[in-house]
Amino acid sequence: MKHVQRLVTRMAKSRYPVLILGETGTGKEVVAQAIHNLEGKGRFVVVDCSSLVGPLMESELFGHRRGAYTGAHADKLGLLDEANGGTAFFDEIGELPIELQQKLLRVLQEKEYRAIGSNAPRSSNFRVIAATNRNLEAEVVAKRFRQDLYFRLNVMKLRLPALRERKEDIPLLVSHFMQRDGNGHTVPDEVMAQLCQYDWPGNVRELQHTVQTMVAMNTGPFISSADLPSTFSNQRRQGATASEAGLAMGAEASDQVVPLEEMVKAAILRALRVTKGDRTMAANLLGIGRTTLYRKLKEYGM
Repeated sequence: MKHVQRLVTRMAKSRYPVLILGETGTGKEVVAQAIHNLEGKGRFVVVDCSSLVGPLMESELFGHRRGAYTGAHADKLGLLDEANGGTAFFDEIGELPIELQQKLLRVLQEKEYRAIGSNAPRSSNFRVIAATNRNLEAEVVAKRFRQDLYFRLNVMKLRLPALRERKEDIPLLVSHFMQRDGNGHTVPDEVMAQLCQYDWPGNVRELQHTVQTMVAMNTGPFISSADLPSTFSNQRRQGATASEAGLAMGAEASDQVVPLEEMVKAAILRALRVTKGDRTMAANLLGIGRTTLYRKLKEYGM
């Protein structure tokens, strides 16, 4: 991510088009906004290409004149007019309908376009930043994306890594979201370990929403495993099955056996240490009821 930051700083020094690649939720719009903010010119206008469908898509992009079609009761500026002097961010450019790709290419080449219902050319001087979660090279081969538009956009390219490729960043991100959305909550080591083990298909956006969910579900100072979404419970059950299989294989490979009572004692002590003696929280971390924990403490003389 430090490399990404260096590239963002360099890209902000020019007005060349930027193509940002990355899975959904990796922060493509955040990076585009950062490039624009460093450049410090005009407005940052988001063009959601996935929503540009149907008969009104050209009106959204280029604007229209009054009376151009039924319901056009007044002149309307398009998104490209609003981006004049600033940045037009084409989010999910790979979703842009093929019929609009040719018209966008002409705008990028000629810097001119016409509003719907008008013969007068209009111009808008804006910087282009595009983003997609698709493989545009494959889309070009499949004839779903114009090759000439791809080359026009692919002047400076920036790929954002998925969160599963940089799991060492998870504790920092959790801390950031906790400071912003939490209420003095603490994330114990066991819960942080579960967060780091998860693959995060929704990337940073999913992590942010998970932190918000945990904070909303928890009333005490410590976040517990019980506050995690169901996807984590499913993964924990799968991990437990794998662990049981590993223990069985280990038992076959070694004659050393740790008494079950010692393993239970060790787990209870660790949970109490992490929660600083909070027995209710420790029971949540262990996945047992508070009454069961009290019984075990008494049984083992702890």
